Amino acid sequence: MGIPHVLAVPYPAQGHVIPMMELLQRFVKQGFKVTCVNTEFNHKRVMKALNGTDGHVEDGIHMTSIPDGLGPSEDRNDFVKFLKGIFQVMPGKLEELIERINETDDNKITCLVADETMGWAFKVAAKLGIRKVAFWPASAALLASMFNIPKLIEEGIINSNDGTVIKHQMISLPANMPAVNTENMAWVCFPDLETQKSVFDVILKTNEFVKLADFIVCNSAYELEPAAFTLFPNILSIGPLIAGNQLGKQVGHFWPEDSTCLSWLDQQPACSVIYVAFGSFTVFDPEQFQELALGLEQTNKPFLWVVRPDMTDKLNEAYPKGFIDRIGSRGRMVGWAPQEKVLRHPSVACFLSHCGWNSTIEGVSNGVPFLCWPYFADQFLNKNYICDVWKVGVGFEKDDCGIIRQSEIKDKVEQLICDKQFKARVLDLKDKVVNTVNDQGCSNKNLSSVIDSMK
Repeated sequence: MGIPHVLAVPYPAQGHVIPMMELLQRFVKQGFKVTCVNTEFNHKRVMKALNGTDGHVEDGIHMTSIPDGLGPSEDRNDFVKFLKGIFQVMPGKLEELIERINETDDNKITCLVADETMGWAFKVAAKLGIRKVAFWPASAALLASMFNIPKLIEEGIINSNDGTVIKHQMISLPANMPAVNTENMAWVCFPDLETQKSVFDVILKTNEFVKLADFIVCNSAYELEPAAFTLFPNILSIGPLIAGNQLGKQVGHFWPEDSTCLSWLDQQPACSVIYVAFGSFTVFDPEQFQELALGLEQTNKPFLWVVRPDMTDKLNEAYPKGFIDRIGSRGRMVGWAPQEKVLRHPSVACFLSHCGWNSTIEGVSNGVPFLCWPYFADQFLNKNYICDVWKVGVGFEKDDCGIIRQSEIKDKVEQLICDKQFKARVLDLKDKVVNTVNDQGCSNKNLSSVIDSMK
């Protein structure tokens, strides 16, 4: 009998690829052969960031790719065009790839692990008689809210055709799950109705496709979201995967990490640094960018700020006049940071974050309290977990012009750092999530059971 062979299909976004790679490392440790299929566009970015040329990453995962249906220069932030391309092109290309591997490799594909958002892949696997695991890299509460769409339609809260909001209100599933404003639901907060409808349609299709999966696993912990996992017991907690990553080493980044910032962190006092990072999508208008810069300056604390080249227009001219000279060595700006290692560093006091789920669980897993600045999609839900349920962070208030001002940033930094209860609560939460991925923990047992079944 050959070695069991997993084929993985992450959704083509940074926040989906990294946790998928962490899951695949668990399969490698259990003796599986692993092949990961990115889009051609993202495959090039991942391999460039890894300085890899032979199609392998050092964790024993073979990297390959298929087209996403868009040309090299087309805008992959245009969700309507992007999702259309994925659905039209990738299913056929995935089937061709699996058949090609099975013809040439002694270890045929025995299991498909696909991002839940790429649910069409389960239909391909079902056709080919391959076992299927749906991987959800975000919160269980978000997945529960998507599974709950028929109820929202039935109660007249959203429109059945496009998911637009009919009743503007706060909604909540059971107690101990964060309430969410209907205007911040994952598919509603896109800027135009065409994109909203496109994303909503994909969610409805995926809700049907995922029924084909043998397991649905989620990169979260029962201890973080007991209500969501109780409401949908078919969703298995297997995370946070990063909490079991003792080396703090991640693969799958789209940009090369600037590790020189770790040396800078070594020179800062313990629990003094504000770490500022907004993920791979967040874009600021020039006024908000300047207010953030001035707010960080006003704190009089050292800060490490991840400023992607595409974060704002004319980046070289975006900083306030004289800002770079005034902050001197107190501030450090990098294009992309080794975030897990940064959050693990003893000099970091707090995390000013967009509240993407990866960032959320990385902060929690390292015992770092939050300053919450959500941007879109599930980030508002995650912010509610952080501030209202777990009480390990604070949010910012916008002014009448929709801007978070420098004085607000300075005040909230002081509030978070001066109130030691935030740090105490997040350290307690850290202990819980570390325990759940240990040998006898709930998440570890769930993942071991799934992996054993796939053998």
